[in-house]
Amino acid sequence: MLAPYYGASTVVWANVIGLVLASLSLGYWLGGRLADRRPEPRLLGLIVVGAALLIVAVTFLSRPILDLSVEGLDQLSTGAVIGSFFAVLLLFAPPVTLLGMVAPFAIRLSLDDVSDAGAVAGRLYALSTIGSLLGTFLSALVTIPLIGTQRTLLLSAAVIALPGSLLLGRRWLLAPAAIAAVLAVPPGAIKPQTGLLHEDESLYQYIQVVERGDVRRLYLNEGIAVHSVWREDELLTGGVWDTFLVVPSLLGRPPERVAILGNAGGTTARAMGRFYPQTRIDGVELDGAVSDAGRRFFGLEDNPRLEVHTADARPFLRRADAEYDLIIVDAYRPPYVPFYLATREFFALARDRLAPGGAIALNVATTPDDHRLAEGIARTLRSEVPQVVTWQPLRFNQIVIGLDQAVPLEELRARARSGPIELRELSSLLAEGVSESTAQGRVWTDDRAPVEWITDRMIVEYGARGGRLEEAPLPTAP
Repeated sequence: MLAPYYGASTVVWANVIGLVLASLSLGYWLGGRLADRRPEPRLLGLIVVGAALLIVAVTFLSRPILDLSVEGLDQLSTGAVIGSFFAVLLLFAPPVTLLGMVAPFAIRLSLDDVSDAGAVAGRLYALSTIGSLLGTFLSALVTIPLIGTQRTLLLSAAVIALPGSLLLGRRWLLAPAAIAAVLAVPPGAIKPQTGLLHEDESLYQYIQVVERGDVRRLYLNEGIAVHSVWREDELLTGGVWDTFLVVPSLLGRPPERVAILGNAGGTTARAMGRFYPQTRIDGVELDGAVSDAGRRFFGLEDNPRLEVHTADARPFLRRADAEYDLIIVDAYRPPYVPFYLATREFFALARDRLAPGGAIALNVATTPDDHRLAEGIARTLRSEVPQVVTWQPLRFNQIVIGLDQAVPLEELRARARSGPIELRELSSLLAEGVSESTAQGRVWTDDRAPVEWITDRMIVEYGARGGRLEEAPLPTAP
């Protein structure tokens, strides 16, 4: 429910887990005190049914609340950390607190003899844990893919309400029946946009394809960043996808094989098929539903030398037995970088998959006055390759390039200008803007890579200075 608005970063998970645990703790304390004062089965039934009704309310209130919060946070550019914290606090803390009250209350009502306290508590906690396991696996593997997030919550509410209503009397059985009837209500769309061609909720994210004029755009999750762009008769976009088209010129030879980690709808791969027709491309995309949208709406299959792989980037590289002239890493979900794609171990793996003289190029988010994230990635990459250069083609995007063999900077600039003639304007921008990375500091590892902390701090500070996330296109924009 939160991922379409705030993503699924470690920060969001920390807020969810931490606030749920805090709510349960409060519920345990309140439930124990109330059970000692009024050990009545009917009161327990009211608590359980009340929790179920709050869950029903969450399914209908979440979208307007989250839409409102995202609008405000987008304007302030404060990131996911604040929004997800208050979203969990407002939406989920009340029902989880009531559910936390159930365990101590049930133990109190089940005790006939204090000598059986251990056995009673053990049975109830074992039953509770079994319920948690069923809820975890059934929702993740069955109900969310089958009926969606909203109906999964409604179904959970009906299941919760049933035992509570049995404690209250037959008439209260109408409560779970009414909740079950709500399952027939069609779920609403999340953050609908004008010109919506397609929407889908996959196992990983919320997907939208929007068409305005002659341009189609792919939005994922929070709907702020554009992940793919398509025009019927135009390959250049004016966006970051164009920058990867001139990076191969730095190799000094046409690339024979390229891996794109984070292929999305295939914008870069489609253009490469035109400018480098002999290059074989492995397009790696974690979410098969995104690739399906790419085939339907973004010309993903326009490049006959593109092979699409549904896999996570790092496991794909680990299993791959090919050598690549260029590895493009664009698997980041702006502005967040999966930490395991920004560590020394990942870059060592990537270099092992490079052909001699190959390169790895990464799209990294920045703000105009803060390049901490890009600098951290550059210095970490330099721990595994002999040379790292950077290029800032856009205000919010820096391209970090690691070379398997060091090349004098002037030669790199000369190579940049020798790219495809149709890309000569972009090639000139690369030649003028490429520079040696001088970033110093601690190298990030799988054990410690504080990329989300740095990103959130970068966003908050930029928003505090009144910055707006408005990007000027590259001069090659149609």
